[in-house]
Amino acid sequence: MSTHINAEKGQIAESILLPGDPLRAKFIAENFLTGATCYNDVRNMLGFTGTYRGVPVSVQGTGMGMPSIGIYSWELMADFGCRNLIRIGTAGSYHEDIRVRDIVVGISASTDSNYVHAFDLPGTYAPHASFELLQKLEKASEKTGIGFHAGNILSTDTFYDNGGEDWKRWASMGVMAVEMEAAALYMNAAYHRANALAMMTISDHFITHEVTSSEERQESFTDMMKLALETVIA
Repeated sequence: MSTHINAEKGQIAESILLPGDPLRAKFIAENFLTGATCYNDVRNMLGFTGTYRGVPVSVQGTGMGMPSIGIYSWELMADFGCRNLIRIGTAGSYHEDIRVRDIVVGISASTDSNYVHAFDLPGTYAPHASFELLQKLEKASEKTGIGFHAGNILSTDTFYDNGGEDWKRWASMGVMAVEMEAAALYMNAAYHRANALAMMTISDHFITHEVTSSEERQESFTDMMKLALETVIA
């Protein structure tokens, strides 16, 4: 076991989905996986392993923010050998044509975070998704008919900005949406030579001001869940 995950070696699959909400992890295990068992309950950050269409798959809650997903994804790769990690989270849209309940995929993740300082690099690192997983995602999308937007997203350290409009500056550079985890996941995966991909369902909108409830975010974003699972087996 590791510091924050009380699983034994072999209990976690090489391919794993990473929702921020541990209750979303429980929902996926109960509704999409066969023979799922809980391997982690430390801090109630639930983790499960089962199979999807005969392929071993795990799902692990990661909490909110880059420090939190940074801890869980690091331990999953370093201590449990996870090689394919797909974040399935939520994001806020910056553009009218990216609507609530649409799926966005971060080919790259801009960030205002200092998380990269942990790697002591001499310049500016550009966190990005795994091309291998992007190729599998395209196959999964064609198979399921579930579409997505792909491009640059923003991973930020702040959820509340006191009503500021900095988001418009990011939007002017083509950034699709904002979330709080992908950049750290991409950096950790690069360091550990693993594959990572971040996909998010739009849960709120900066222009239309639409929002979804916590129950909707937990249980109704099933297209994203199915697309991620089909990506694993593509």
